[in-house]
Amino acid sequence: MVAREKLEGQPGPPNRVPVPKSVTNLPHQVREELTRRLRRNRRAFREEDVQVVEPPLLKRAVGASALGNCMEWFDFGVYSYLAATLGKVFFPGASPAAQVISSFATFAAAFVVRPLGGLVFGPLGDRIGRQKVLATTMIMMAAGTFVIGLIPDYGTIGIAAPILLLLARMVQGFSTGGEYGGATTFVAEYSPDRRRGFLSSWLDFGTFTGYALGSALVTLLNLLLTDAEMLSWGWRIPFLIAGPLGVIGLYMRLKLEESPAFQQQLDEHEKSLAQESAGSELRTIVKDHWRPLLVCMGLVLLYNVTNYMVTGFLPTYQTETLNRSSSSADVLVLIGMVWIVLLITFLGRLSDRVGRRPLYGVAAAAMIVLAVPSFLLIKADGTWPPIFGVLILSTLLACFAAPSAATLPALFPTAVRYAAMGIGFNFAVAAFGGTTPLVTEALVSLTGDDLMPAYYLMVAGAIGLVTVRFLPESAQVPLNGSQPMVGSPEEQRELISTSTDLYRVERHHTGVR
Repeated sequence: MVAREKLEGQPGPPNRVPVPKSVTNLPHQVREELTRRLRRNRRAFREEDVQVVEPPLLKRAVGASALGNCMEWFDFGVYSYLAATLGKVFFPGASPAAQVISSFATFAAAFVVRPLGGLVFGPLGDRIGRQKVLATTMIMMAAGTFVIGLIPDYGTIGIAAPILLLLARMVQGFSTGGEYGGATTFVAEYSPDRRRGFLSSWLDFGTFTGYALGSALVTLLNLLLTDAEMLSWGWRIPFLIAGPLGVIGLYMRLKLEESPAFQQQLDEHEKSLAQESAGSELRTIVKDHWRPLLVCMGLVLLYNVTNYMVTGFLPTYQTETLNRSSSSADVLVLIGMVWIVLLITFLGRLSDRVGRRPLYGVAAAAMIVLAVPSFLLIKADGTWPPIFGVLILSTLLACFAAPSAATLPALFPTAVRYAAMGIGFNFAVAAFGGTTPLVTEALVSLTGDDLMPAYYLMVAGAIGLVTVRFLPESAQVPLNGSQPMVGSPEEQRELISTSTDLYRVERHHTGVR
């Protein structure tokens, strides 16, 4: 027997009634959302109210998005693995510390234009479709990366070399401004509600696979080539690979169909919102969605400070601060990337079962406790302590990455989802994520304390823990502005039957006959 739930302001009947298991088995947040929709419709769901995603389309959407993301983040990630080498190629007159800082400053410059990319591509994605914008960002990233491999070094063209590098990085950053928000929106809108965490986690599986492939290639080059060969021409190889990868990624994204939510699932309220926001979308988002925007930025800060600490800063930290060889540093980070790839989809599935908030909250608290011990292990001599240190940070990073592609799009309604993601995600990454290698390297140089990266992570963990307090639970909940999504006709019939039971219970509790 389950206690009655009364509609606000209305008395329930004096007697209790059995509540069907189909209703009691619903997660609390799902029951609340379904109840809200049933009250609005004043009836149970029918077939036309529940969207069935065809398995072949779902697999193609998730697979192509993940593979395209893998290619794009291979391009973007290679730069961080070659930061120390690029500092010598493009800033040869500076001191070793200044070379690294200059290289990271160029790395961070791409993040300065990311919000601009989000402001341009986000509204476009809400108006002309997600698929078209994602194809555009794919080719722009590949072109920007390919051009870096062609830039003459400082000894050949002088100051023009770092300027051209900066421009190419800005093209990369501009395109990336529309990439993650669009890809997460696209996959989330294709995924059945019950499996959104698992299916969306494949997007970040692609991200870290791309990072791992970039790390593996740079590690291989460092093992096969001498330092002189790497400085002369070896560093160009990973960037030049971006050309053919970009063509493959573009082909895959052009073959995708637009997401069901964008094609068909806007209700009348969302349609009017889309029309209203076409000319002033930024103002509409900031005015009407500032709370979820702040939550989005807090979670992105937590995820990306950890992300760029591990992928962008850690390789150079080991070579320049701990004086380890580049090959050993690259192998250590590669181990961490492979570990994340192995964990991330399992954690995505876990977030569907236990919820997004518990996964974020436990990992953020663990970051506060484990950041310093992790860096002490990384600093330690021997083989296994540094590996354990990197694995701890990588596990925490996987806990932040796995639920993000499902959690962040669920904060916003369909009509403004791409643009809101573009704004919230890219402003947070620009301000905190992409600057992490630069800021931490500068802090280490300024203070002489090589544990400054750990303290930086602790602050990010504290901010993340506060953010989780205001995060609404979205596991298994239909996206705002979209119909409930299921993966088969059987699930559709089950949900319709459950809605009938739930509607009957609600009518009884409100005294309606």
